[in-house]
Amino acid sequence: MSRPYVVLRRGAWASLANNTEIDLDEATLERLRGLGDPTSAEDVAEIYRPLTQLLHLYIANAGRLREESNRFLNLKVRRTPFVIGVAGSVAVGKSTTARLLRELLRRAPGNPKVDLITTDGFLLPNRVLEERGLMARKGFPESYDRRALLDFVAAVKSGSERVQAPVYSHTVYDIVPGRHVTVERPDVLVLEGLNVLQPAPRGTRLGASALAVSDFIDFSIYVDADPGDIRRWYLDRFLTLKHTAFTRPGSYFRRFADIPDDVALAGANEIWESVNLVNLRENIAPTRGRATLVLTKDSGHRMSRVLLRKS
Repeated sequence: MSRPYVVLRRGAWASLANNTEIDLDEATLERLRGLGDPTSAEDVAEIYRPLTQLLHLYIANAGRLREESNRFLNLKVRRTPFVIGVAGSVAVGKSTTARLLRELLRRAPGNPKVDLITTDGFLLPNRVLEERGLMARKGFPESYDRRALLDFVAAVKSGSERVQAPVYSHTVYDIVPGRHVTVERPDVLVLEGLNVLQPAPRGTRLGASALAVSDFIDFSIYVDADPGDIRRWYLDRFLTLKHTAFTRPGSYFRRFADIPDDVALAGANEIWESVNLVNLRENIAPTRGRATLVLTKDSGHRMSRVLLRKS
């Protein structure tokens, strides 16, 4: 796993940060943290500040290469967004990573416009999943509208003025009809999701598109941890949600709110074992080796090392 990567322990990675003031106050950090995620100001300074600076280098050099190429080819082409993909398992903390990167990159020199889109919005509606017998495989590659997601990313990357993405509600566990989020030519797009690093499906028929979302990603990050630790974080988060979000009217998981904690946790563990762990092993973890950078967490949910693909 480590051979194509430069491996840096936390201390070595943290030492790469310069004195650039890219910091977050506690209130902002609290807003960006996922449920149960212990990401701290120390993590911002030691992990995310060097990562933000590295990304700024990649973005700046990509811009220079584009300008030189256009000059060489005598083209006048508008700039296109730099796309960052963030992948990893359910409950590993990839959403926190994506939100932190959006916030920190916005504060980078030049204050670039940075948008964040999660691929949840491209899940097929529940009625379609039910028709196809895929409700038990929600989150697996086949449960997404792959064509819509691919068209969205391709349009953003081509520099389209306005591109819309569907909205997903974790409360009702479904796509929200008629609601969209609009992306208007950002400098950077952060795309977060379970399967953003998936290659094109095998067996694509002759003449059909063999493109994958990952083909449009300029820099990719995989948030990694031991599956046993992720399971524990998943169950801890589930129990917290049982006493908060699941109690709300209209919550898809309302049925878990009124049963004993041990019974609910047994059900959650079954979901983990039969759905999330299977998806992790079969589809998500195999894409780890395709990432530009891997952030590895220890059992305490703390980033312990960074793997950066060799140039």
